[in-house]
Amino acid sequence: MEIYLDNCATTRVCPEAAEACMRAMTVDYGNPASLHRKGMEAEALVTDARREAARILNCEPDCILFTGGATESNNLAILGAAAAYPRAGKTVVTTAVEHPSVSRTIDALEERGCTVKRVVPRPGGNFDPQDFLDAVDGDTFLLSMMMVNNEIGTVLPLAAVIPALKRRFPRLLVHVDAVQGFAKYPLNLKRLEIDLLSFSGHKLYAPKGVGGLYVRRGVRLKPVLYGGGQEKGLRSGTQPVELIAAMGAALALCEQNRAAWQAHYAALNARLREGLARLDRMPVNSPENGAPHLLNFSVLGVPSEIMLHFLESREISVSSGSACARGEKSAVLAAYGLPDERVKSALRVSFSRETTPEEIDALLAALAEGAARFRKMTRA
Repeated sequence: MEIYLDNCATTRVCPEAAEACMRAMTVDYGNPASLHRKGMEAEALVTDARREAARILNCEPDCILFTGGATESNNLAILGAAAAYPRAGKTVVTTAVEHPSVSRTIDALEERGCTVKRVVPRPGGNFDPQDFLDAVDGDTFLLSMMMVNNEIGTVLPLAAVIPALKRRFPRLLVHVDAVQGFAKYPLNLKRLEIDLLSFSGHKLYAPKGVGGLYVRRGVRLKPVLYGGGQEKGLRSGTQPVELIAAMGAALALCEQNRAAWQAHYAALNARLREGLARLDRMPVNSPENGAPHLLNFSVLGVPSEIMLHFLESREISVSSGSACARGEKSAVLAAYGLPDERVKSALRVSFSRETTPEEIDALLAALAEGAARFRKMTRA
């Protein structure tokens, strides 16, 4: 039986989201911009999903924009802010471990003349809040930092960084890529003073192709797409009602089950850590206080790609890092200061609400089998 342990890359769509999607495609299929009844029915689905996302973030529904996914949300937040505030400063502060949809967008700003400061994690995999406080100065117009690192699970110190910086630099814009933390951790944007926050549907049991961007009231953005003026003119194009409705249903499910699912992930994480500790030369790369829904570790002496394909032959799906890297050596793990041997042999396992303890045991057995086989071949 197939064992799927790559839920940071994407999740199986939950039945509730699939049902909402099908209904929007076959019953409430109107264009939400249309003024007739079918249009109003579709618009009501979009409104309900907007309210669901706002409930999770403790914000006003009109602060939520729907996009085609987190990559688009991140681009709109970063490039849109830079275009809207051309005289606010020339410096961007970010981290050295961001997802490519953030890091490469900021690289584009650097090519246009911005100064970029990249905060690096401390030994052990965590970030020191003081490093962010030291990096931001009066010329900084944007701080962009992720909520949870998608490769090793570090939970970044948003609460210790953002309010302190806002007190010193009230005009500083703060963007958070929350893809791996949204609907998993409680968020109160009024307390945190976040200006822009990105999230994605397919990491949370909704279909691919839909995401969102929170924009605090009063924050200006310039659009990166132009057209009919949907989503307050910041994301033109007919809204994909079926995807938005599906995400709304999935978010409702996530909110209802957040505490139980987090406990489930924590138990699976602990089981995997304990099992790896009994195996030879399989160090854990994730910090002890990392997000429970994923675990990064290395099978020393066996390159990631070889072990990944061996596990696939046993019908076990894991990853060697971000799905967007497509098997390339992880620059993120290198930024965490891991030795090259651990970077080359790293695997990422990520859990879902459906993952069972028995699947973790099957993974551990397969890891032991694969390590014995390929290490022996290396020594021969």
